[in-house]
Amino acid sequence: MSPQSVSKTSKSLEGLHGVHVVSHSPFAFESSDARTKQSLFIERVWQQRPPCLRPIHCCIHGDRSLLETAANVITSLPFIFLGMQAPRKNMNMKVYANSLIGVGVASSLYHSSRGKLRKYLRWADYTMIATATVCLSRALREENPKFLMAASALALPFQPLVVSAVHTGMMEVAFAKRALKDPDLKTAHNVHKMSTLLGGALFIADDLFPETPFIHAGWHLAAAIGVGTCNKLLQ
Repeated sequence: MSPQSVSKTSKSLEGLHGVHVVSHSPFAFESSDARTKQSLFIERVWQQRPPCLRPIHCCIHGDRSLLETAANVITSLPFIFLGMQAPRKNMNMKVYANSLIGVGVASSLYHSSRGKLRKYLRWADYTMIATATVCLSRALREENPKFLMAASALALPFQPLVVSAVHTGMMEVAFAKRALKDPDLKTAHNVHKMSTLLGGALFIADDLFPETPFIHAGWHLAAAIGVGTCNKLLQ
């Protein structure tokens, strides 16, 4: 069909009531193709992001029976009580105390959850624990390196376990130094060391023997004792 006949056909169609002829433009396809390529490029870059920017793989085993779930939820409650009883002398201490309450709430919600929501609540549980360690580090020492605190805040959603390990280590060093200077903290520090060792062993055992019930609840109790002794540092 020649261009002249196409033009005549278009004019005749435009004369009909309710008919509007839109001219064909190859640029529409080119624009759509460019947007598709751009979205594919962005998706490829996002998939190739470094591991530190990838969310953790949350382990969601446990709570296989109503009794085990009840034990895990009940042993999560001490963190709420510890947060309510923690010293609140300044803003940093208040934030830490509230973060402990958040740990208890997040843990209770996770252990009582089922279905697809469970993995997201597990992530929230890990993240809340990491947040509490950062808040404790800030409450114990206001002059923490700004770079460390900024890096911790950025890594918190993606690598909460790493953040927890770093700030827990800082707390352990601070506790040991304070216990050497203050004899009144020696007993609390000894209890803290024992609860930390027991908690670490139970944490590993929970990962190695996921079918064994109540190990996780035991870890909750050991961790709660350790947190309770940490509150002595803030008094």
